[in-house]
Amino acid sequence: MRLLVTGVEGYIGCVLAPYLQARGHDITGLDTGFYREGWLFSDRGLVPTFPRFVNKDIRQITADDLRGIDAVVHLAELSNDPLGENNPELTFQINHQASVRLAELAKAAGAKRFVYMSSCSVYGVGQGSEAMTEKSPTNPQTAYAKCKTLVERDLTPMATAAFSPTFMRNATAYGASPRMRFDIVLNNLAALAATTGKIVMTSDGTPWRPLVHILDICEAIACVLEAPKDAIHAQTFNVGHNEDNYQVREIAQIVAETFPGCELTFGPSGGDNRSYRVSFDKIHSQLPGYKCSWTARKGAEQLKNVFDRIGMTRDTFEARPFTRLKQLKYLSATGQIDDAFFWKF
Repeated sequence: MRLLVTGVEGYIGCVLAPYLQARGHDITGLDTGFYREGWLFSDRGLVPTFPRFVNKDIRQITADDLRGIDAVVHLAELSNDPLGENNPELTFQINHQASVRLAELAKAAGAKRFVYMSSCSVYGVGQGSEAMTEKSPTNPQTAYAKCKTLVERDLTPMATAAFSPTFMRNATAYGASPRMRFDIVLNNLAALAATTGKIVMTSDGTPWRPLVHILDICEAIACVLEAPKDAIHAQTFNVGHNEDNYQVREIAQIVAETFPGCELTFGPSGGDNRSYRVSFDKIHSQLPGYKCSWTARKGAEQLKNVFDRIGMTRDTFEARPFTRLKQLKYLSATGQIDDAFFWKF
């Protein structure tokens, strides 16, 4: 298939594009380049090749960018809760309105599939004992999560015999990527353990979080692109597996055990009320060929191996390109992007 992958320079996108190329797909990547400065390590196993590339904001995509494309894989949005809350109005413009417009352009251009990267954060506040399914009510707590539900809502009626949107509600991602992120839970804890020898939790770690390795996300996307239409048409899939539902304190314990000598302490009950367990039964039973290959412990070991190889330091861990909100605040403060997050130069 001829694929347009948006967000191709991001944490998942830079691994996804070569992953799909290796399966025989013809990739064009698109990214605005906010995080181009952040490159943690090189690994020909993860990123053996680079796709053709369009340097453009998703709000500026035109019909010409989609001509001849068979499917779109859409990752390029403001990419987490703190970043979304920093400017909710702008988050809605980019994550909701621009995403819907992209799908409309793709459909008009004759694309057959549109794979949208949603998030399990749409469930918001759930009971730890109740696993949320794709049919569970959504309860988004942030602008980021609300936009995910709005895009799902607006793209669903666009489905026709010739156009199939699919919604991938990813669990919280983890794992090594050259375009690393340290503002997501397992990666953050692993970097703390590697560079300080301590994990000092500011809460008691009781909230539940489902996790999924980025390579298992890549596999889910590949399976959706390659599945029979009836299996993926206007379908929503929670992406992950049941064994990777954890309380945050369990994630911290796994990381601390992976990094010898790491000290782990917990704080009082925190103010973050986002807590949810998720059922991944549907994706494993209904998406042909899909299975997860990673666990949180295996992912922590992967990160330790990378950190050992590159001589990971605290300065690198705290560097702004590896934390989304830090990097965008820097680009804004230095006048490189305007108030609407468009490049000035």
